[in-house]
Parts: sequence; C-alpha cells; structure tokens
Amino acid sequence: QVQLVESGGGSVQPGGSLTLSCKASGFRFGDFWMYWLRQAPGKGLEWVATIYDTGARYYTESVEGRFAISRDNAVNTVNLQMDRLRLNDTAKYFCGKECEVMTSGQVRLCRARGLGTQVTVAS
Repeated sequence: QVQLVESGGGSVQPGGSLTLSCKASGFRFGDFWMYWLRQAPGKGLEWVATIYDTGARYYTESVEGRFAISRDNAVNTVNLQMDRLRLNDTAKYFCGKECEVMTSGQVRLCRARGLGTQVTVAS
C-alpha cells in the first residue's frame, strides 16, 4: 500500500536551517507530483511546496526564496530544504500525494499523506 514517512524535523533558532525528507513506497513515485504541507497549532492544513514529475517546483509565497523542494526518483524520496527559518514556520510538516490545494492555499485533501514531522522555530 502507499506509504509516506517524513523525517528530519526538530527545534531550531530563527534564521536556522533544517532539511526534511519523505520516503515513499507502494506506488510509481516518479509518475506523481509530490507535496509538502504544514499545519500550525490551531490552523488548517497549508500548502507549502510542490514538485512535479517533470521537476518543476512551486512554492507558497511565504517560503519562496527560503525553502527548496527536491526529489530523487532513484530512492523514492522528496526533500524540503528550509533556510532562514522564522517563528511562524513552526508547524507539523507532512508530505503528500495527489493533493487538492484551494486558491486560499489551504489543502482540501490528499489521496495519501504521512504522519508528519514537527518543526519548531524558537529563540
């Protein structure tokens, strides 16, 4: 069955960096767009970044220029390099497959989503 397992979260000071990874299995990884999403306490699920099967990348405005999504189809992994982290980047981060993102940036649903990894930015 489809499985997505995130790792790499942790605590970091403002301005710091973290790299998240998501290991996928159970489907033809290279054929699908992959997503990073996040959910802050008391808020909805927010779209962060998408990487197409072609390698094209898209980001929500608040992370543009600070985050970089990448994929390695040889090992079925999608990564999120996060630099210059801010307090309001604190959230649980998820990777997803076949997600519906609304124009508001909120995520309606994903056909598959991992359990997430916590990122805490605090001074």
